[in-house]
Amino acid sequence: MSWLVQPRLVNDSFSDPGLYLDFRYGRRAILFDLGDVSPLSSRELLRVSHVFVSHTHVDHIAGFDRLFRLCLHRPSPLTLIGPPGFAEQIEHRIRSFTWNLLDESSVDFCLRAMDYDGYRLTRAAECHAREAFARRDVAPPVFPDGIAWMEDEFRIEAVALDHGIPSLAFALREVLQVNVWRAVLTEMDLAPGPWLNEAKRGVRLGLPDDHAIDLPSGSIRLGDLKHRALRVAPGQVVAYVTDAAPHGDNRPKILQLTQRADQLFIEAVFLECDRSLAVASHHLTAWEAGALAREAGVRHVTPFHHSARYLSEPDALRDELYKSFGTADRGAISA
Repeated sequence: MSWLVQPRLVNDSFSDPGLYLDFRYGRRAILFDLGDVSPLSSRELLRVSHVFVSHTHVDHIAGFDRLFRLCLHRPSPLTLIGPPGFAEQIEHRIRSFTWNLLDESSVDFCLRAMDYDGYRLTRAAECHAREAFARRDVAPPVFPDGIAWMEDEFRIEAVALDHGIPSLAFALREVLQVNVWRAVLTEMDLAPGPWLNEAKRGVRLGLPDDHAIDLPSGSIRLGDLKHRALRVAPGQVVAYVTDAAPHGDNRPKILQLTQRADQLFIEAVFLECDRSLAVASHHLTAWEAGALAREAGVRHVTPFHHSARYLSEPDALRDELYKSFGTADRGAISA
């Protein structure tokens, strides 16, 4: 099955949190959290169009400087979304640098920062290179409640969890998965090309069967493709949960966000025998993380954000989550 995005943790499970979601065909990527990004190449980081930050503890935002510096000379914008107060924090970070070498001849890179309160985007600001990154308040996009970002092919759902402060959890939900039967295309005497992306987009948008898709020569009805050469299935769901206190208020939010996810990346900071430490620091135990994954009915679960106190027994947290999750598919737990 060909997924829209390929997700992978940026670092090992004992290092800074971060999930890189690479779009297979879009020459783009997005990030959930922005901790240490040194394992990512410059080329990989330049693909990033959007970053969704759970909260601004240093291990979740320390990679901002490297990403920002790499993007300074690119024409396409970079959008960052985080919890309440995030846009102002990004503004202060940018203002800590000196911009006297920027003028009207500079590449007009635009950085966008937005606040999300757990239900909707409430505030947005733009900073342009040609204006020495002076803050300009703009109206945030309006999406349905519970959605932090939405495009034709996917949406990013988000909830605010309690970590002593608001900490956002995210789920990418592909609208529909549209795959091509190449053999049928050959039977229809059609050669693959960019027009196929328009056909897939039309299916995802629910355009009528008589909608015309332009070909290199002539056109074809969307319905003729949809009912013969295209296979439509539910889209992929990738969820990311970190820095959440182990109490009852967070549990239903996590379960709703991660329900039936294809891949869940979830923190497993402490062993259940150290639950008092988890409660004191507002983190999940590995046992609770596995139980949440099982109850949500996710297909695969990957633990991360392990406490350094377990470095001498590096598999302990993974094994506890695995036991709680109750699956024999050890391959579902990535390194």
